[in-house]
Amino acid sequence: MNVLIAGSHGQVGRHATRILTERDHGVRGMVRAESQAQDIEELGAEPVVADLTGDVSHAVEGIDAVIFAAGSGGEDVWGVDRDGAINLVDEAEAEGIERFVMLSSIGADRPADGPESLREYLRAKAEADEYLRESDLTDTIVRPGPLTDEGGTGRIRVGAHLDGDDLDIPREDVSRTLVETLEAERTYGETFELATGDEPIEAALREPLDD
Repeated sequence: MNVLIAGSHGQVGRHATRILTERDHGVRGMVRAESQAQDIEELGAEPVVADLTGDVSHAVEGIDAVIFAAGSGGEDVWGVDRDGAINLVDEAEAEGIERFVMLSSIGADRPADGPESLREYLRAKAEADEYLRESDLTDTIVRPGPLTDEGGTGRIRVGAHLDGDDLDIPREDVSRTLVETLEAERTYGETFELATGDEPIEAALREPLDD
């Protein structure tokens, strides 16, 4: 499978790039600046310089699946987190790509309930998620809880809505989950929340989602 990772230079994107190349997939890592290209090459992937707010048609050529792991870091939630994602969805459709995995955020379905500082971001993610769901692409939308830099455990819990206060998850486990969903048919057309848990990632993605 030839996979495009949008946001490949970010922390989640770098983990996903490394995992996919270790599994011998073809990986194209989208970066915003030429200066970031060497880092992607060192991970064993093909870098492509593209701006999500502009023309990305060259980035999707010959691609089988897309993982959207890009983000503005709060600097341009409407231009990157929403419109950038929508732009890439449109280009994927135009290229005839079938598979699209979106990294979203827990709480994107209820922005008004989130911290005030995150509400605009969550609304932007919610609109991007909805646009993907309404497209002709085979989508999976992954909504992790707060991300940490701890080493991955390889164990998660998933559900349509997760309860509890302990919803943190290492970025590495988020990346592994994104990669596993690519071919996990149980996740096709699904939106789910994600946190650290007790079940191995592959097993968790084979089971029906809890409400």
